[in-house]
Amino acid sequence: MNENTTSRSLTLDSREESVLLFGQRDAYLRLIRESLGVRLVARGDTIQIDGNESAVDQAERAFQQLRGILRHNQQLAIEDVRTVIEVVRAGSGGADRSATAKLAIGEGGRYMRPRTDGQGRYVQAMRDNDIVICVGPAGTGKTYMAVAMAVTLLRQNLIKRIILVRPAVEAGERLGYLPGDLSAKINPYLRPLFDSLNDMMEPDQVKRYIESEIIELAPLAYMRGRTLSSAVIILDEGQNTTVAQMKMFLTRMGHGSRIIVTGDLTQVDLPPTMRSGLSDAVTRLRGIDRLAIVHLDDTDIVRHSLVQAIVKAYDGEGSPRKKS
Repeated sequence: MNENTTSRSLTLDSREESVLLFGQRDAYLRLIRESLGVRLVARGDTIQIDGNESAVDQAERAFQQLRGILRHNQQLAIEDVRTVIEVVRAGSGGADRSATAKLAIGEGGRYMRPRTDGQGRYVQAMRDNDIVICVGPAGTGKTYMAVAMAVTLLRQNLIKRIILVRPAVEAGERLGYLPGDLSAKINPYLRPLFDSLNDMMEPDQVKRYIESEIIELAPLAYMRGRTLSSAVIILDEGQNTTVAQMKMFLTRMGHGSRIIVTGDLTQVDLPPTMRSGLSDAVTRLRGIDRLAIVHLDDTDIVRHSLVQAIVKAYDGEGSPRKKS
């Protein structure tokens, strides 16, 4: 090995994981090797990666992303490998980032770029599919990037409307008990979506779009019986839908529309005996064409650094407390 090359080893959990990760007749290994320009030597449950430092770093990140997908889906497809390679080659930031990863969220050329490889996969999935379900913990940018994608498509005149939806679990979907008109009743539930919009558009523009129904904010209960065309429809806090509600929501999709569902399966507020519609959809809808399921984890958290430690602590992976 010359001075311009480096070598790293990656140890897998089991022989079974290596078989699934490498692909039939090592097809996935060959694709990674040829796409990233690295030398890969697989021995049992160990992968040795040789090449220049940048390429080795990309290959290592690719394997880690693919292992995460494998943990959630119990399988890999060639499309997964190609998407991950594209994401890691684009990088997780910097001036050389692929233009396809940028989302035009503001006037004057203001863009949002994914800050982690997982977020990069999420953006790519939203570009390539008609329905995207994104599952991940707090702080991973699930909702913010969904709204950013919707705003981008609206600015590009690829859609005519943005519809932002949330289940009102605390009110049992019976909003009549809350004081005020409909706007006042649903505002507490839709505030996070409203905040994201105001970060990407001038407040006066958001107000005009809402008044003209270019942007609609609504509780999930108000979606029944509708068919929504030429729109991006975002369902936030999807973990708090029932199976029947999730089915109802997904079937609102009309021509020229896209649906994005976000949620955190560790924060389900439904009664313990009631199955989450998000959990059910992740299992039931896997493998459907033009529908992608993206899992983010604590490595994709982009809020304050303490959020990552808190998430790990509640997941039983560590403690945010200082060592004595």
